[in-house]
Amino acid sequence: MLKAGIVGLPNVGKSTLFNALTKSRKAEAANFPFCTIDPNMGIVTVPDERLEKLSQVSGSQKTINAAIEFVDIAGLVEGASQGAGLGNKFLANIREVDAIVQVVRCFENDDIIHEMGSVDPLRDIEVINSELLLADIAALEKRKETREKKARSGDKESKAEVALIEKLMPHLDQGKPATTLELEDAETELLKTFFLLTAKPTLFACNVSEDDLGEAAKNPEKHPLVSIVKKYATEAHGADSVVISARIEEELVDLEEEEAQMFLDDLGVEDSGVSTLIKGAYYLLGLRTYLTSGEQETRAWTIRAGDKAPRAAAAIHNDFERGFIAAEVIHFNDLVELGSRSAARDAGKLRSEGKEYVVEDGDVIEFRFNV
Repeated sequence: MLKAGIVGLPNVGKSTLFNALTKSRKAEAANFPFCTIDPNMGIVTVPDERLEKLSQVSGSQKTINAAIEFVDIAGLVEGASQGAGLGNKFLANIREVDAIVQVVRCFENDDIIHEMGSVDPLRDIEVINSELLLADIAALEKRKETREKKARSGDKESKAEVALIEKLMPHLDQGKPATTLELEDAETELLKTFFLLTAKPTLFACNVSEDDLGEAAKNPEKHPLVSIVKKYATEAHGADSVVISARIEEELVDLEEEEAQMFLDDLGVEDSGVSTLIKGAYYLLGLRTYLTSGEQETRAWTIRAGDKAPRAAAAIHNDFERGFIAAEVIHFNDLVELGSRSAARDAGKLRSEGKEYVVEDGDVIEFRFNV
């Protein structure tokens, strides 16, 4: 299962967010730096409103959501790339995840200590990114040293690595993450073998106060701190940002569904932003969902973007891929609108697809196979 790592300075709300995501109290959230040392891990259900609607069409007995894993990683401080704080441990933990959710403090609260002495989202982001960049530069310098001798002797793979490193270094030296460097397809594939921290896709989570959530979610450009993060994420990182209130969501953990909804209604919001964050992380990881539905269950299946029908079938069982014949496909919107597969077939919306079909997010599929 792919993992998204929750990253940020100490006391920005990482562990509080983790508890909210996992609906647990696994991570200690305390008002002092490094209350998290060893990473906390938890499986998180991906919200999907389509499941309930599809379940009603099929008369399903139960629904099963997709899931991803989140990792709560210890807070980073300036100098982490040289081992300050929990630097080496922190960086090693980030290398093990597939995407980064960088939590940025966008609220003022004198009772909660800030590692840098004041609330400044842009400075906080730059501290994190600088440490990741420095770690990547050090790793590339070391890698180049070990590859240059082989490259001089004519080794094609080493030559390609050295060429890519020489292309990357000036980009990183300018403070730009590896994700923003334009590369050829072959270079992109080679880059994956470098396991660079700044090559990991990133989503910025703007953690706001309870009072600010409603307005900040609706009009992020009007919130003085959120707007800064949003602008930076887009222009400097090519990344998305979401608005959350980890504190609100943590308070919902122990409430029943109806009580939680009443609590949110009183605050004038639909949710704390955590649902949006989970969906954002799911897509950030390059994951997509197709659906199956019948009387027994309606279920979301996780695939990678671009997967063809036989590979998607393997999510259910390897035999489905091995003996793949065809996929009977209808998009969720068409099935719900028409009300049944038979009506969809009559309307020409149900189609048979072969091995080269690229499955789309929201496809409802029945596979035909023979083993």
